[in-house]
Amino acid sequence: MSASTQCRVIAAGDALLAAITRRLIAEFVRRPHPGQSPAATLEGVTDREREVLTLIGRGLSNPELAQALHITMATTKTHVSRLLAKLGARDRAQLVIAAYETGLIQPG
Repeated sequence: MSASTQCRVIAAGDALLAAITRRLIAEFVRRPHPGQSPAATLEGVTDREREVLTLIGRGLSNPELAQALHITMATTKTHVSRLLAKLGARDRAQLVIAAYETGLIQPG
């Protein structure tokens, strides 16, 4: 990114790091992942867990998930825990990445 572009980004009120991060994620999502098919990645994940993963990918918190899906907080935590285990993710950030990598969420 040129210095003039950086100045325009900052002048527009957008943090430079956030702009670079968005571009990096968008580029990462556009690239195919050799040897990895989305269906294989989500093998064993139920339809409800896919729904939960999609909402996690959109940035919803546990209370927001519970409200959106009309389920209890305990059920929400169970879904999130099962997704972490099934996808081998260590945290919610990795679940967000999985949502993008599998095509459940598209940038923009």
